[in-house]
Amino acid sequence: MYMNKNNSKFQFTVGKLDAGMALLLSPDHHLIEFPATILPEGVTSGSIVNITINRDIEEENKKKREFMELEDKIYQEFSKPPENPVIKIYHITQTWVALEWEPLVLNSVELKEIDIFKNGQRIQARRLSDTKVKISGLEMDTEYDFHIEIRTTGGRLKSNIEKVRTHAIDNLTGIRVCFGAFDNDDEIVPLIESLHRMSASFTDDVDGDNTHFICSRTEGPKYVKATQLNIPIVNGQWLLACEKENKIQPSSSYQVTQPAKIGE
Repeated sequence: MYMNKNNSKFQFTVGKLDAGMALLLSPDHHLIEFPATILPEGVTSGSIVNITINRDIEEENKKKREFMELEDKIYQEFSKPPENPVIKIYHITQTWVALEWEPLVLNSVELKEIDIFKNGQRIQARRLSDTKVKISGLEMDTEYDFHIEIRTTGGRLKSNIEKVRTHAIDNLTGIRVCFGAFDNDDEIVPLIESLHRMSASFTDDVDGDNTHFICSRTEGPKYVKATQLNIPIVNGQWLLACEKENKIQPSSSYQVTQPAKIGE
């Protein structure tokens, strides 16, 4: 037997080959089992083989580094708790408020449910998207507290509380309309100018946070979506009347209805 700091060399006599294993006999009469598949070709009973065992320090250190990196990655991924949600007010009108929150940071837990709270009481709210809700049925010029709580597999987390006061009847800044089909597109120009004077706004597409849908013709995909979302459909005179009277006007007096079909 030959040995140094990093490797050892042994000599054996092959005793028996059986079922993929070889019985090797050392000069000092120690018997060991050895995989026959890695013996040199042509080895049979009685053959003498030399076996050198080396310690691969470089590979050993590499495996240690890989293991430590994996361990650190697992720790970083599963040791971070979920973060509390952060909400803010997206839009305010006289009778409803839209809340939105930043994308949830859950880390290793899973989301079970999102609960909406008004003045400390859990309520039902209409989801506008994965990160936005619309809370309707509010009183004009009234202060409310809102927050959300997320239920996860790791427990319940509460957001910040947002205080908000709904608009008074003479606050027109919450008006957010979408324009539909008109007999003449030039009719939209004075309506946009009116919105600017009231510090109100409009959107290009119909969404759940539109307060009204303004058109003169009941047609087109925007009109269909507005009816599906139960958005009040009014003519342009409604907007001009709001500006003239300096207060929100009832939608019922300015509704645009579908013309009756012949024979009805």
